[in-house]
Amino acid sequence: MTEITNLSSDLIQLILSLLPIPTLIRVSTVCKLWHSIISSPSFSTLSNHSNHPWFFLHGIHNISSKNNQSFAFDPSSNSWFLLPTPQHHDRHQPNTSFIGTNSFFFITAPNFLYTPILHPSWHATPPLHFPRINPLLGVFHDAKGTTISHPKFIVVGGVKFIGNLVDIEDRLDVEIYDPLLGNWDLGPPLPPDFRSGNSSSSLSSALFKGKFYVFEIYSCFVSSFDLHHRVWSEVRTLRPYGVVFSFLVACREMLVLAGVCNFAHGLSSFVLWKVDERTMRFSQIVEMPHDLLCSLFDGDEDYKLASLKCVGLGDLIYVYNEDYHRMYPACVCEIDGESGRCVWRKVPPLPSLLNRFHKVISFCSTVSLHSILGERHGPGLQY
Repeated sequence: MTEITNLSSDLIQLILSLLPIPTLIRVSTVCKLWHSIISSPSFSTLSNHSNHPWFFLHGIHNISSKNNQSFAFDPSSNSWFLLPTPQHHDRHQPNTSFIGTNSFFFITAPNFLYTPILHPSWHATPPLHFPRINPLLGVFHDAKGTTISHPKFIVVGGVKFIGNLVDIEDRLDVEIYDPLLGNWDLGPPLPPDFRSGNSSSSLSSALFKGKFYVFEIYSCFVSSFDLHHRVWSEVRTLRPYGVVFSFLVACREMLVLAGVCNFAHGLSSFVLWKVDERTMRFSQIVEMPHDLLCSLFDGDEDYKLASLKCVGLGDLIYVYNEDYHRMYPACVCEIDGESGRCVWRKVPPLPSLLNRFHKVISFCSTVSLHSILGERHGPGLQY
């Protein structure tokens, strides 16, 4: 009988590539050969796990950052992971300036710091021209004709932070950071239409086809910042009939508007619309099944819908309840880019929570197997 140790490395690699991530984490500790195969960059290319973006939840405790916790949901294995929580050692850094997006965590005030999510290691940048809390943050790549691409950061809006004081009236300039150059470039601020809500608590954002879209959750104002020409588009209104509040999400092939609607029959619903980025016209894609929407709440009170949040990336749209008492239940909709078929399903409950959070940050990000298993000390995930 042929044993697995007699197989070629290529065949072992092919077999291992079919395993789900929780199993891969375990088998990577079996022997040095398997760990070297799984942690190699070529293995990430062979496996299809990176096709589905992960859903991240980071809980913030206002009293002590030691009580913060980070979780990640892998839709391919339908599993939650407990992440190593990034601890910053400066007690003067407030939790209110903590943000996560697209494989990075950030602290924006009083100093700007960033770290990879899966293997935390804080990096400092030169100070922002306008230190701020609760801004919108985006991570984009601009190769400029070369084969090497590196991430850049864009910071939009937020509340001006001076010492321990804030200024909610100042429309802060856009700032873009290039790690290779090591400096912040200034761009024009958000259009005046967004003056009443410059922070991420009332805005959502989406990176799509070289533009950073900003959408006001309640007024439904939308404008896009051209990352190449560094200009804002005219402000439009994107409000379907009956919408109470909504979020703008960048999927693989389209912009998606996702929001709560109240219709004449008295029932609330959660609806997804496809948005044409040229005309800003929209058409309904799908409505969340009502029983699934009800599963996110204790009762039928409409006011509880205000705790719904929505994020997405690729072909996945996640909707969750940020109310602690419900332990953050979530569901996900997968949109088939070719057929347009949508499939909703419930996300399994979070792992046992150790702490109660005062604020929850959510976002989606692509995750490579190399980023999970390619570090010297092995994976930083627990499940």
